Amino acid sequence: MKAVVQRVASARVDIAGQTVGAIDAGLLVLLCAERGDVDALADRMLAKLLKLRIFSDDAGKMNRSVQDVGGGLLVVSQFTLAADVSGGNRPSFTQAAAPDEGRRLYEYFVAQARAAHPVVATGEFGADMQVHLVNDGPVTIPLQMLA
Repeated sequence: MKAVVQRVASARVDIAGQTVGAIDAGLLVLLCAERGDVDALADRMLAKLLKLRIFSDDAGKMNRSVQDVGGGLLVVSQFTLAADVSGGNRPSFTQAAAPDEGRRLYEYFVAQARAAHPVVATGEFGADMQVHLVNDGPVTIPLQMLA
């Protein structure tokens, strides 16, 4: 399972001109399920995200988590994180989970996030989305959980 995590001042997802998910300060999580991923990897990814200390403390050091600062999570499915361009210029997505399994893992992750954190917004799995964000810092962290 892969994710790109961005600390944001605000973020939203629009589909066909309508906002379907939005947060103020928090984390934008672009999430990709890969072949062979299981619920336990999603659980580990969520635990890491909720405790990732990338928000500033009173001394200006990155020492607080999204939970510490009461920030939101905006979780967006992003199968293109599984892209492999080693064989040419056209990306291959063979490492991405099959659509049904990708949806299941994404929905599982979102359900677990909502059970563990008070502010969770989402995009829509498989939709053509426009993601708008104000990256705070900028802070962008790639994460990968391996079996």
